[in-house]
Amino acid sequence: MSVVMPRVMTRGVVFIHSTPIALCPHIAWGLEGVLDTRVSLDWVPQPASPGSMRTEFSWTGEAGTGALLASAMRGWDGLRYEVVEEASRGSDGMRWTHIPGLGIHQARLSANGDVVVNEDRLRSIVETHAHDAAALTAEIDRAMGAQWDSELEVFRHAGEGAPPTWLHKVG
Repeated sequence: MSVVMPRVMTRGVVFIHSTPIALCPHIAWGLEGVLDTRVSLDWVPQPASPGSMRTEFSWTGEAGTGALLASAMRGWDGLRYEVVEEASRGSDGMRWTHIPGLGIHQARLSANGDVVVNEDRLRSIVETHAHDAAALTAEIDRAMGAQWDSELEVFRHAGEGAPPTWLHKVG
């Protein structure tokens, strides 16, 4: 007799902070391919990058969907995005950020949205860079995604006039 495990559902948000106009339909198609449903995106100009567009999209899916969404958009030229997946039963909250030239950064999130670096990673960073405070700080910043956050901050602020997207606790 086989046991069918219940699917663990979660929610999240995709933030397209800036993209060339030509990528807009491709982004929608990529999201639709992962979510297996029609996606309607409301594109608005991104004032922080004239000639580019921005949008936000809330989604619901099985735990792990955020990683699939982030992967579906990975590597497209000129695309800046974040995918956030809320914590669910048995899974931490996650955030994936992508910046041209930096690539993608993945981070676990605490309940209040702080980036969490696991203890093994922290121990490794300290053991490797204990002799050099500047290198230690730089490596901790890299583990937390500080450069990605810094690069995205101007785009986040430029989207502050957009309607809010609310995350909801699951489970």
